[in-house]
Amino acid sequence: MDALRGFALLGILLVNSLTMAGPYGLVGGRPPGAADTVALWLVQFLAQSKFYLLFSFLFGYSFTLQAVSAERAGARLGPRTMRRLLGLFVLGALHAVFLYVGDILTTYALLGLILFAARRATPEGAYRAALWVWGVFGSVLLLLGALATLADPGADAAPGAAAAEAAGLTAAYRGGFADVVGANLEQLWFAAVALLTIGGLVVAVFLLGLAAGKRQWLTRVSTAGLRRVLVAGLCVGVPTAAFSAAGTAGPLPARWELLAGMAGTVFAPALTAAYVAALLLWFGTPGGARAAGVLAPAGRMALTHYLTQSLVMALVFTGYGLGLYGRLGIAVPVCLALALYAAQLALSGPLLRRYRLGPVEWLLRAFTHFRERPDGRPGGRSHEVNER
Repeated sequence: MDALRGFALLGILLVNSLTMAGPYGLVGGRPPGAADTVALWLVQFLAQSKFYLLFSFLFGYSFTLQAVSAERAGARLGPRTMRRLLGLFVLGALHAVFLYVGDILTTYALLGLILFAARRATPEGAYRAALWVWGVFGSVLLLLGALATLADPGADAAPGAAAAEAAGLTAAYRGGFADVVGANLEQLWFAAVALLTIGGLVVAVFLLGLAAGKRQWLTRVSTAGLRRVLVAGLCVGVPTAAFSAAGTAGPLPARWELLAGMAGTVFAPALTAAYVAALLLWFGTPGGARAAGVLAPAGRMALTHYLTQSLVMALVFTGYGLGLYGRLGIAVPVCLALALYAAQLALSGPLLRRYRLGPVEWLLRAFTHFRERPDGRPGGRSHEVNER
């Protein structure tokens, strides 16, 4: 689980770097240069919408481990879970206001209440509910995308509106600290729209993770089962991801952008599942086991790394840092994201050999276990893994 979580950090950083570095991913603009177009296309194809779902799956899976940990410690799961979700919400709200408006922690905190309500579901019941939620929300999103494509409001007004919005955002994010925070506050509608757009899929994958956790799927799935998941995920995920990237970065005209984006969002779980299956198969080989050993420490402090990524990107691109927002295109920020991720992998192992938890993980754990009896605290490394 930690290795999967460490891998997911890369996709999250690549996607977030698009909107933190410039207006292209936020207001629908398309880059003029070939290198930027290729970089945008690859990020859209490989990463967009895939990795927050991987985190969502692991969030639901980890909930079953947290329930076992609470039972072993003699602690009440309800108060512990509510404190944990409250802590995530506060961290996410601060993150959205001061660093990056596209925060996912607040979404997880709010929708985690649904996961808690479903805690007593059987694996079969959780799985069926996941399929129903995905089917209903996915159908609505695809219908909205199809209607927007058929309506085709025209290509004259949209570029002008997008250019005006991009210019306003660029001025704000190159301004001072107050300008940046003000722009983030004005963009909070983005978080609300995102919650409505992806909320159903997050809940569906939460429930899928819950079902998998109750069956201990990650440790019990067979090689043949993983290969079936890999093939099915690639067959569904690759063409829909390609369609999504073509609508966002070209060559499809702009009228297809919304439908392509919706299709990419709805069918993103397929490629996410393929990633999970491929990684688990790889981790079973000697080389993959070594790679998992590198990824796992980063996954153990994923929350710290997630927030650190936003902090570093904000210091590079916003006005309270270097103010490079909109100046470097897309290819350069993607390369910077890869360098930052490599640095996080390199630092994670030494840090966790000295400290048992990352700083933000320690803070959230302390708040989660606030006022519990000393003998009600989980002890040892295995319990710390379960708490994540």
